Amino acid sequence: MTPIASSTELPGRVTLEYVEQGDRAGMPMLLLHGVSDSWRSFERVLPYLPGSIRAFALTQRGHGDSGRPAAGYRTRDFAGDVAAFAHALGLGPAVVVGHSMGSTNAMRFAIDHPERTRGLVVLGTFASYRGNAEVGTLWQSTVSQLTDPIDPGFVREFQESTLAQPVPPSYLDAVVQESLKVPARVWRAAFEGFFEDDFTGELGTITAPTLVMWGTRDSLCSRADQDALLAAIAGSRLVVYENAGHALHWEEPKRFAADLVAFAGRLAWRNPSTRRERPLQ
Repeated sequence: MTPIASSTELPGRVTLEYVEQGDRAGMPMLLLHGVSDSWRSFERVLPYLPGSIRAFALTQRGHGDSGRPAAGYRTRDFAGDVAAFAHALGLGPAVVVGHSMGSTNAMRFAIDHPERTRGLVVLGTFASYRGNAEVGTLWQSTVSQLTDPIDPGFVREFQESTLAQPVPPSYLDAVVQESLKVPARVWRAAFEGFFEDDFTGELGTITAPTLVMWGTRDSLCSRADQDALLAAIAGSRLVVYENAGHALHWEEPKRFAADLVAFAGRLAWRNPSTRRERPLQ
């Protein structure tokens, strides 16, 4: 399959770019990238997903070639965009997959829109950004002081820090170029949101079947983070990638896709929620 690139205007919100593939009657799956990334975060995964999954890899606001509004870079803003996107495309309950910042936004979406969440998959996930030494140091030393144009050397070092295993150099170059599209103000606003929008006390309200994925060489998220998620989200399950880093789906896309497909297969027999949708905000 060849993903189809498109964009959609979310009235009163923002225009989002995305790629789509799979049978229109297939199970919807929404793929949300980490900070400074774009839909290309899942580019190596998409070829391994079957047509029975209708996959949408989104570029979230402020990133890639999506719109860059002056404000609105808190977790609820990103999650609200996902809800508006699903509504605009007439999607039923979806499997929502998030990496790093995307996993935070995916969990917020699952909390706010349980009727739209058929399943939840999070990888490279922070239980909370507060008190995380690596994120705090990155903010204090660099992100809080960023100005345009962004230094390509900083971006490359940042992206390389998420890896524990090699990826094709051309792919790393591509994600670095995507990150350079993100203006300094969006970097700063997104990081400010990380520290301000702590919702660890609400994780227990997530009712969707949840899969947590983590690489043992993740330099940003600890095993303690994953254990906290498992303790808070009833029935959640952990899959550990030995020797993988923070961006485990870049490093092991085939295995990652197989895990997604297996998870979606277990959801196939479940009847999607028929609860009335909450109004979009």
